[in-house]
Amino acid sequence: MAPRSSRAFLPATDPPAHRAASRAPGDPDPARRVEVLGVARKIIVSGSRDARVAAIAAQQRGRVARRQMLQAGLSAGQVHHLARTDRLIRLHAGVYAVGHGGFVPLGRETAALLAARPGALLSHVSAARLWGLLRDPDDGAPIDVLVDDGWIPRTRGIRGHRSRILAATDRRVRDRLPTCSPARVLLDLAAELDDRRLERAFDDGQIAGIIRPREVAEILTRAGRHPGAARLRDLRGAPGVTRSEAEARLLELVRDADLPGPRVNRRLHGYEVDLHWPEATLAVEIDGYRFHATRRAFERDRVRDARLQAAGVEVLRVTWRQLEREPLAVIARIAAALARRTASTASRRPR
Repeated sequence: MAPRSSRAFLPATDPPAHRAASRAPGDPDPARRVEVLGVARKIIVSGSRDARVAAIAAQQRGRVARRQMLQAGLSAGQVHHLARTDRLIRLHAGVYAVGHGGFVPLGRETAALLAARPGALLSHVSAARLWGLLRDPDDGAPIDVLVDDGWIPRTRGIRGHRSRILAATDRRVRDRLPTCSPARVLLDLAAELDDRRLERAFDDGQIAGIIRPREVAEILTRAGRHPGAARLRDLRGAPGVTRSEAEARLLELVRDADLPGPRVNRRLHGYEVDLHWPEATLAVEIDGYRFHATRRAFERDRVRDARLQAAGVEVLRVTWRQLEREPLAVIARIAAALARRTASTASRRPR
């Protein structure tokens, strides 16, 4: 499958049925040019009122803004009539779904950007999901939208942000959605995420080639007092193996020992655990990452383990040094725990 585009702009692609720039016989309105999301040049729409609306919606996952319909030559009265007769389904003030308001992949993100002023970008967690820096699925939380100045949308379902350091290099388009660059997303995430999720986003982005060191270095030169700057500097400068590499090494040991395969990076009682065997209620956590060396991290991990233990989950911790120097001892500990926990669970089942 070809990689998704992340170029700064996409070429305009006008539907063939709506390319004609001249007035059709009997058509009171000439063709109009309309701005749509993720396209550098305006598209050309013509034909009937419904055809113009459909041409815009086809470029934007079935979403359309009032300002776009006015650009297309519709009157305010026509827009009102379409909304009143449920041919347009209101999503935000001045933003509609055409025909139906059902789920559409990236539909919420598209509608949020249309609700903001032109120039707004997806940001924070919403942009991180778009780039694949966060693996957790859309949980219905408000969509993050960033503007450089001026008006921030204040409506249900949208979380607005303003930035004074937004530069041209921070602007990208991915899946036809204007969004922040991965380096800018990482800077904003560093102000909000816990250590584990931030580290995973950084590591996964590097492995995928999305996070580039020179881009992270560049944004840090102008980050100023951004609340995520200090953590991003620490993360960028810290040595050590990535979390993904450590997990891959441990999974290889598990397979070589012919042990049951675990679930990886699963949410469990409010926490994300590295490896989890649900039948044995056993979790394995891999230490040795950038954020496990401080007293605060040590204490946080102990609280985490205690809460999982209280919920009936046994937690084993292994380090990268153990994986490298004592792999047989590590896998023996896991095998023994699996055997013991599986037997204990089986003995408690009703016969």
